[in-house]
Amino acid sequence: MTVAYSVRMKRWLMADLIVLVGFYVLRVLYGGLATGITVSVWLLAFSLFFFLSLAFVKRLSELRVQQQAHKLPGRGYGPEDVNLIGALAGSSAYTSVLVFAFYINSPEVLPLYRHPQVLWAICVALIYWLTRLIMLSNRGQVHDDPIVYAFGDWASYITGVVVAVLIYAAS
Repeated sequence: MTVAYSVRMKRWLMADLIVLVGFYVLRVLYGGLATGITVSVWLLAFSLFFFLSLAFVKRLSELRVQQQAHKLPGRGYGPEDVNLIGALAGSSAYTSVLVFAFYINSPEVLPLYRHPQVLWAICVALIYWLTRLIMLSNRGQVHDDPIVYAFGDWASYITGVVVAVLIYAAS
């Protein structure tokens, strides 16, 4: 499948993103199998929309950086797709946060956390981080893969620390 993606599918409009997100979700599943941890439906749903939003951010960044080009080299996207890709990035990002919010209220959470209500603050942190990433990408300020960008971004580190503290506080 990775060879098919690299050779042909990455050139197909939207198929590239669906396959790419599928690869990331498979990594989550295989990670669960390798560690013996059961991967919940909640994690799969969150991962699907979260990784989809990051894939859209990557395409948005590529389009903003290549604004003079008619189409992205080797991709099925052009400058006319910028607004829609930005909207899809935002809707996917917020859907991932919504899945997380539903998870917080699910019966599965109560045995795992003493203070699950603290997890609501993670929704705020995710909204901040994802919205900021999309806005910076739309401005042409994210020149790499969004994860690569996050590793060099001070706000990403602060958001990560805040999320870690909130998970500890909820435990």
